[in-house]
Amino acid sequence: MILIFLLSVYSVAYAGTTGKLSGRVLDKQKEPLPGASIVLVGTTLGAAADLDGYYNILNIPPGTYRVQYSIIGYQTMVIQNILITSDKTTIQNVELSEETLAGEEVVVTAQRPVVETNLTSSVATVTSENIATLPVQELNDVVNLQAGVVDGHFRGGRLGEVQYQINGVTVNNPYDNSSTLRIDRSLLQEVQVISGTFDAEYGQAMSGVVNAVLKTGSDYFKWNAEAFASDYMFTSGDRRRVDDEFRPLSLQNYQLSVSGPTGLPKTYFIVSGRRYVNDGYIYGIRAFNPTDRADFETRVFTPTGDSAEVPLEYSHEWSGLVKITNRSWNSLELSYQALGNWIDNKRYNFGFFYNPDGASKQRTYSFVHGLDVTHTVSKNTFYNLSFRQNLFDYQDFVYEDFYDARYDAAGPAKGDANYNIGLTVQGVDLTRFKQRTNSYVFKGSLTSQVKRDHLLKIGAEFQYSDLRFGVPGLIYSPGGTLIERRLVSTPLFSFQELETYKPIAFSVYAQDQIEWQDLIVRAGARWEYFDARATLPSDLQNPANAIAGAPLSSPKATTAKSSLAPRIGVSYPISTTAALFFAYGHFYQYPGLGQLFNNSDYSLLSELQAGASNYSVFGNPDIKPERTVQYEFGYKHAITDFLGLDFSIFYKDIRDLLGVEFISTYAAAEYARLTNVDFGNVLGFTVALDQRRLGLISTMLDYTWQRAQGNSSDPRETATRASAGEDPRPRQVPLNWDQRHTLNATITMDKPGNFSLSTIIRYGGGQPFTPEIGSGFGADLEANSGRKPAFVLVDVRAEKFFKLAGFDMSVFGRGFNVLDGRFSNGFVFSNTGSPDYSLNPETDRTTLANPNR
Repeated sequence: MILIFLLSVYSVAYAGTTGKLSGRVLDKQKEPLPGASIVLVGTTLGAAADLDGYYNILNIPPGTYRVQYSIIGYQTMVIQNILITSDKTTIQNVELSEETLAGEEVVVTAQRPVVETNLTSSVATVTSENIATLPVQELNDVVNLQAGVVDGHFRGGRLGEVQYQINGVTVNNPYDNSSTLRIDRSLLQEVQVISGTFDAEYGQAMSGVVNAVLKTGSDYFKWNAEAFASDYMFTSGDRRRVDDEFRPLSLQNYQLSVSGPTGLPKTYFIVSGRRYVNDGYIYGIRAFNPTDRADFETRVFTPTGDSAEVPLEYSHEWSGLVKITNRSWNSLELSYQALGNWIDNKRYNFGFFYNPDGASKQRTYSFVHGLDVTHTVSKNTFYNLSFRQNLFDYQDFVYEDFYDARYDAAGPAKGDANYNIGLTVQGVDLTRFKQRTNSYVFKGSLTSQVKRDHLLKIGAEFQYSDLRFGVPGLIYSPGGTLIERRLVSTPLFSFQELETYKPIAFSVYAQDQIEWQDLIVRAGARWEYFDARATLPSDLQNPANAIAGAPLSSPKATTAKSSLAPRIGVSYPISTTAALFFAYGHFYQYPGLGQLFNNSDYSLLSELQAGASNYSVFGNPDIKPERTVQYEFGYKHAITDFLGLDFSIFYKDIRDLLGVEFISTYAAAEYARLTNVDFGNVLGFTVALDQRRLGLISTMLDYTWQRAQGNSSDPRETATRASAGEDPRPRQVPLNWDQRHTLNATITMDKPGNFSLSTIIRYGGGQPFTPEIGSGFGADLEANSGRKPAFVLVDVRAEKFFKLAGFDMSVFGRGFNVLDGRFSNGFVFSNTGSPDYSLNPETDRTTLANPNR
């Protein structure tokens, strides 16, 4: 796949989450220079050295700065290219010479250390300059390149265990703890990915934290535009496409951003918009319309479609950012930002290959906006206050209107097993679902350099969520053709009607960063509180009060839950170029609210008969938080001035994961509900090499080995095994995402202002699968004891810069999977371990025909 068009204007921006600059000002005799002035050029930030020559500057937005050091009688020194990153301390010591000529100024360029020996855990920081050269398009592309991350799983954890933040405030959807915001690369000032232990500042996460700092406006106008269009060029095994027609607009991207002063005093803005279209690489054929009617008894089929080729999956997106920042007062910064996504998409469904208009569509709307206040109380103290409204809306339907007459005209989707391998020839998908979450987040923190070597941070966060999800009216077909509608007000089958839930969460934390010479200690604790504010049956043996002769009971209220999470990290230098670090912490997280509240009133069990088993899994709003205890030990070494080594070993003990328990009723019936029973552990290590630019070439290489084991990969897996007659609780087995070997390599050839060429190479060892008993693998094999094939993927980006009519322009090309490698960590046949062939081709003929298996 090749992407080509133009790009212009790059800029460093001033953003929200901040870092710190510290150091010491000495003369050539190593004596301190008290009172020396330190100023970040072009800002109002600065400090004066104390009696021992030490200085600290807090609350510095991430970016690259020129810093001026001056004192009467000595040469002024300006150090350029000092990099400040979020939540980190940059150390810059200087020695000033006595002035020989009035107004003398010395300008030097800072050399970034090849390894950061003051870090106490595994943190990857990717700057806007790095992002600009990589073949990535969005925030998630950047995240998935980091060591220890496999398809959204951080160091072996489940999905939904990562806290995503924009400018320091969560943007996760409490429904499933995921982030649906799509952030374009052009908006990112800095991305920080914490895959190891993390500070007490961060909560509601067990595996990692992603903090993206967005760009903002400045005192001069800038604009940036990007456009590209492309197609999927290769067929990957001659089975990926229906045809080889070139469709140059199958994938389109248009982005425009403008920033600058508003005209009001010290008030700046940035506005950005993006349109993205992806029609996928698999096209179906509209041979049938949903309203067609077949005679299944005589097997007479009368297609009326136009035989047009239409995408079986697509994603059409609009997204945008508006941010306004005011700095009218030197000690106060006010900002408002709004981020939004509107996504219309269709998930791939091979069953509708010849009847594509009958497949359901999805619509996702995400809107996050709010205010930030930063007040600098003194040179050593500042506080932040943030308010956010996070709105997430998701719908799944064929026709949006529940009463749409086309449902009646089409009827349910149907096919014939002996015609077109059973693919549907009439009707539509009757499935409907709606989820809407409206969360309000209030967050505040106070940061103070209480002593030269103590940086104290305390904070609190409150989140109120209004969650509504379920079936917005059920359409079903009890006779196979007759359509009935029901606004779900009483239990029917296993569908949950739309219900509203209003839980609250609150947390406080304290974090101390201690800097004793070269020894760094980051210690803190976090207290978290959660109240589901719901009810559940008090007698689980008669949960719906529907068993004749059994005692009746009233619902009981859930109890509020709380947890205390201590965390500590230590970094100790063993030489001027090497350091050891150790980190330990407890991490708690409440599962997605959609899990807690799913069928949580248990009324669907009212018709469960004696002796029966119902493995529809019921929610449980009274569960405890899930818990992970993580240990990490690491070694950092600057081998040369341009080559750094980073090695870390980690272990995670995971307890109280969401799983399933089975409960017997008074009528000897059995049902399943969610509770804290699953467990797991992860052991691994990461080796990373960072070769800074040597001439035109820079390289980053990381390798991760890990073993992720547990009793279950999914909370409902136990119930699935039980309903299939298998052992519901096997001993620890490899988890579905247990990718033992992961290698990422990034090679960049870059001449600023002229050209850049970057390549990303990714290798992944095969993830596990469960071989079929009696297959070529043998009999009685354990769950996930087989391995899928390994894969290699290569992405490239080439860009040429030039000036045109006074504008900085560029032409670029991008290619994804340019070697046409096969990514095999999806589906494989359980009897072969391959996605390409089966030992039972007749039984698996529909799957074999699926081009996206």
